[in-house]
Amino acid sequence: MMDEAQLALVSTRASSEAEPAEFELAEAAPPALLSSYRPHDSLFSSRQTQLHARGVQQALARASDDDLAGASERLLAQVAAESGRLPLLGAVPFEGGQPARLWVPAQAAFAAGRARHCGVAQTLHGDAPLAERRMPAVEPMPAPAQFMRNVERSLERIHDGDLRKVVMSRSLRIAARVDVPQLLGQLLARAPSAYTFAMDLAGAGGPAACLIGSSPELLLSKRGARIVSNPLAGSIPRSADPAEDRCRAEGLLQSAKDLHEHALVIDDVAAALRPFCRELHVPTSPALLATPTMWHLSTRVDGMLRDPSTSSLRLALALHPTPAVCGYPTEPARRTIRELEGYDRGLFTGLVGWCDADGDGEWAVTIRCALVEEHCATVFAGAGIVAGSQPDAELAETTAKLRTMLGAMGLAHVADAEGRA
Repeated sequence: MMDEAQLALVSTRASSEAEPAEFELAEAAPPALLSSYRPHDSLFSSRQTQLHARGVQQALARASDDDLAGASERLLAQVAAESGRLPLLGAVPFEGGQPARLWVPAQAAFAAGRARHCGVAQTLHGDAPLAERRMPAVEPMPAPAQFMRNVERSLERIHDGDLRKVVMSRSLRIAARVDVPQLLGQLLARAPSAYTFAMDLAGAGGPAACLIGSSPELLLSKRGARIVSNPLAGSIPRSADPAEDRCRAEGLLQSAKDLHEHALVIDDVAAALRPFCRELHVPTSPALLATPTMWHLSTRVDGMLRDPSTSSLRLALALHPTPAVCGYPTEPARRTIRELEGYDRGLFTGLVGWCDADGDGEWAVTIRCALVEEHCATVFAGAGIVAGSQPDAELAETTAKLRTMLGAMGLAHVADAEGRA
């Protein structure tokens, strides 16, 4: 992996000759890396590392249930031998059989520490001026009433013993133009501890769209032999009243329903990682993780690999999909999602991030995200359904989660209206 003590700029010879001046802006101090961001670039930012990429040297076009990890490792080795140690980045969908959107960029820059807005976002408080404050045309999929029926039908299957958990989600397709660089700045300013990403999909064979989001959930990070996974499961919306907010957080830590949901996820993650690890530390009880809109139960799982050359993407794919985004057991939950949800999740609840030639990298769960196209944006949210779940409470949870993206777009009123529909 590149030296994180200072910014490292890597590029092919051809691309550095084609456009050296503009991308050399990235050679400023690491926190200013975003200052050189422009439309159709891609970015992934965590507390540890920020990656800024431009262009596409080679795309990896194959379905997510093919040997995606092996193909990525071979591509990275080929690129390292031919033109330099560029990373692989992009996103993998929720469903196997659908194409992943992964590519080696023409240029890439790493810096230590997370990106900052650096002038990209001009308004950092209240609703961002990314769309006029009006009610745009909104296409919900499924509609709120249907989502609650889906929760009821999921509970019936859980009662019958087919499932212990299933994640039901919904989406809103909104007829509004969204300024991606400004939205990216808003997300970085509003959720400084999140995994923030903007992936331009067109160059990797995807639609003319940007997958952008601010995920609180780390699927897998790897540096050398050390790996970390930080699953989230069990959530409650936050309150603007400090006393009520504290009460909700304390209640979540004591909720039998949410602790059961969380344990299902942690047990599954630990079981998937153990074959790769000579050491694995799994805390016995979860902690609280706060986002601007939600409280989550969170457990950080740390391990040391038997084989340090195992790639972060290979490990992330071994985990995907966790019960946090699919359910438990996996296959019955996946079948239930296909039968009930009524729409194609695409990249939502997949994984997004990067991997370098040494196998080091970071992959977040693709939640709190939007697919931004020229004249519209689609936002997504889901909720874990277990015994004891209430349809109206699960709808309220998805509404609160939608506010992460809609609030940053200046469209929080859309979430409020749809949650009441």
